[in-house]
Amino acid sequence: MDQPVKFERFRALHQAPGAFVVANAWDAGSARLLTAAGFAALATTSAGHAYAQGLRDSAGALGRRGVLQNAAEIAAATDLPVSADLEDGFGPAPEDCAETLRLALAAGLAGGSIEDATGDATDPIFPFEHAVERVRAAAEAVQGQPFLLTARAENFLWGRPDLDDTIARLQAFAEAGADVLFAPGLRDLAAIRSVCASVDRPVNVVMGLTGARFTVAELAGAGVKRISLGGSLFRTGFGAVQAAARQILSEGCFDYAAAAMPDAEVSALMSDRRLPDRLA
Repeated sequence: MDQPVKFERFRALHQAPGAFVVANAWDAGSARLLTAAGFAALATTSAGHAYAQGLRDSAGALGRRGVLQNAAEIAAATDLPVSADLEDGFGPAPEDCAETLRLALAAGLAGGSIEDATGDATDPIFPFEHAVERVRAAAEAVQGQPFLLTARAENFLWGRPDLDDTIARLQAFAEAGADVLFAPGLRDLAAIRSVCASVDRPVNVVMGLTGARFTVAELAGAGVKRISLGGSLFRTGFGAVQAAARQILSEGCFDYAAAAMPDAEVSALMSDRRLPDRLA
């Protein structure tokens, strides 16, 4: 499906009544599974992608090229719009964010997010004005193109639970050109409601992580438009494998296989195409 068509479908989801769930895929296979499950859009997950590579989910662990390659493979595996977790834009400068957005657009993505976290635990959040300039540069890089930019205010993930500053950042990000706003880590519906009431852009909230868990209906009632799942689906799969391994080793039985998807069902979701020989 053409990228502009995917983009229009993605934008329409943000304009429709109520809230929708975007499922986070970590590779092309999971993208096919989640597409078949019936989601209307997908996103990538930096955590799931890192864990699948045997790496911790830390800033820059996979590099811009690795993240965009993975995102491109996910986008090519589905006819759904895909939004990528583009972390901190892979560099501190506004120009870094702009280049990342241009590359994400070229990778066939319908959207992507830029966060204001630095990755430095001693100084975790970019200064206000610099954070805004980074979002402005990202927005200008894809202005007029089929791409939905999400801007993330990361205060609550980095021990800075300052709701006023978070709202001020989101408002400034919207003015700088962001299409969707996201403040991960908000702890209660009152805070989520305050954010949604304070901005004029669709708001994304992540569910499936530790802490409070609200229903789609509750989040929609608070004003949320998009609900993402982060790395929670990947961790759910890991949890099932861990439980199966423990059963095999401690009980010597294989009952876990009764809950596994049949091979024929998995195979039916996948493509007949062949991957290139990367050693050639």
